[in-house]
Amino acid sequence: MVPSVGGDDDIDPTETWTGVTSEVRADALPPVCILAGGLGTRLGELVRGVPKPLLEVAGEPFLIHQLRLLASHGAREVVICIGYRGEMIESRIGKDRFGVRIAYSHGRPDGTLSAIRRALTLLPERFLVLYGDTYLRVDYQAASRAWRESGLPALMAVFRNEGSWDVSNAYYERGRVLVHDKHSPTSKMRWIDYGLGGLDAATLECVASDESDLAVLYSALARRGELLSRIIGIPRM
Repeated sequence: MVPSVGGDDDIDPTETWTGVTSEVRADALPPVCILAGGLGTRLGELVRGVPKPLLEVAGEPFLIHQLRLLASHGAREVVICIGYRGEMIESRIGKDRFGVRIAYSHGRPDGTLSAIRRALTLLPERFLVLYGDTYLRVDYQAASRAWRESGLPALMAVFRNEGSWDVSNAYYERGRVLVHDKHSPTSKMRWIDYGLGGLDAATLECVASDESDLAVLYSALARRGELLSRIIGIPRM
C-alpha cells in the first residue's frame, strides 16, 4: 500500500489542480514534469492504437506504475506533457492518483524541450524532469535535497555505463557533469544520463527559444559548470 502524501490540510481531493503551487516547501519534493508526448515509433504496432505511457505492464498502464512509485517517494504534484493520443492518457489517468495531483500540458510531439517550455505556466521555478518511459527506483528525496543544497540550477542523474547499456554520453567529475553530448559522444565519456533531471525555469534562457531538444540544454548547462550530477547505482533487471 502506498502511503498517503501530505495531510488533509494540504490537499482537497475534490479540487481539480490546474498546475503550479504558489509555495513549495523547501524540504518537499519539487513537482515532477513527466515527458509523455512522444510517438513511440520504436515500438511499432504496439502503439498504433494506444500511446506508449498506456501500454500495459503487469496488468496496468506503465504510467500508473510510474505515478505510484513517485507517490511512494513523496511526490505531491505532477505535470504530464502529452502529445500523441494525449486525450487517451488524460482520460485514463485522471486528475489524481495515489494522492498525487495531476495537471496536463497539451501539445504536438515536437521535442522534449518544446514540451517543457509549454508546461512552464503549470510549473514552479524549480521542478524535476522524468521521461515517460522511465521507471527509476532511486531515492528521489535524496537527489532533490542534494540538488537544493548544491545551489546549482540543474540536475542530471547519471550511471557509470562504460558503453554497456547504450552509448555513454556524459563526462562526470567531482559531482558535476562537465560534458554531455548525445549526438556526438567521445571516448572519454564513461557515464550516461539516466532519465531523471531537474531544472530551474530560468535555465531555458541558456539556449535559443526555438530549441526543441532537452539534451541541447543539458549540454549547454554542462559547459557552464551548472549541471549537478547524482550517481545512480547498477540497474536492477
